[in-house]
Amino acid sequence: MRVLVAAPIHKDALKLLESSGFEVIVKEYPSNNELVKLIKGFDALIVRSKPLVTRDVIEAANKLKVIGRAGVGLDNIDLEAAKEKGIAVFNAPGAPTNSVAELAIGLMLAVLRKIAYADRNMREGKWVKKECLGQELHGKILGVIGMGRIGRAVARIAHHGFGMRIIYYDIIRCPREIEEELKAQFLDLETVLSEADVITIHVPLTPQTKHLINEERLKLMKPTAILINTSRGGVIDTNALVKALKKGWIAGAGLDVFEEEPLPSNHPLTKLDNVVLTPHIGANTIEAQERAGIEIAKKIIGFFKGK
Repeated sequence: MRVLVAAPIHKDALKLLESSGFEVIVKEYPSNNELVKLIKGFDALIVRSKPLVTRDVIEAANKLKVIGRAGVGLDNIDLEAAKEKGIAVFNAPGAPTNSVAELAIGLMLAVLRKIAYADRNMREGKWVKKECLGQELHGKILGVIGMGRIGRAVARIAHHGFGMRIIYYDIIRCPREIEEELKAQFLDLETVLSEADVITIHVPLTPQTKHLINEERLKLMKPTAILINTSRGGVIDTNALVKALKKGWIAGAGLDVFEEEPLPSNHPLTKLDNVVLTPHIGANTIEAQERAGIEIAKKIIGFFKGK
């Protein structure tokens, strides 16, 4: 069996595939045209958030039986095209949970304490102590939008570590034991947005969640509240967010994901001091990449061995 690894994965995952009898070819981040040409003759394909696995790629794949996404989101894979050809698609949903949750907490602290703003000014020889009057995270109300694995992990850190009160919105209510552990209250989206001091987003990008956070909903937030997004950029209407940040509808934002990636250097978000930006690094830790690679390698091995 031949496996095309089209994105960097942990070396132990590659060794696991090879020791299980797979021929492994690594070609990191090929273009769409390159991938269309490369995919012929491969039984399995492994990607991360890149490259895109388009219908063209899937239709060109004459032997492909399985696509493995070493991570969570599947929005870079044409799932309908894969389904039509009977190609299985796996991901590694548990791998990045801790890493993304920790980054979300880090962004909350960075925004509320103006850490990035202070650092930038210090490097320019400016002592901006007065301008860096911040807010504590302790005791605030955390609004979690999407209470899956990562949302719950963020809520646990926030509740147990910072004494935050947890309110949340999801299309499916959490089990009672989760709500009791976190003293979490299930509310509608509009109420969560209007009551929370910190909003953190943890939903996949789907037609239903596209621009879930729009101008109307941003106006519901407190002017002292901040918005954190480590899920997918398209969940927020970027133009509306820029407007909200400029007009003071909300106090700030911490963003790891964007509608356009890479984010252009001249993007309006880069000109705002009340925003902390990171380049989609939520799952970019040694530990998460090792877990993701090994988890997806095991799933591919199991698929071909009928387990």
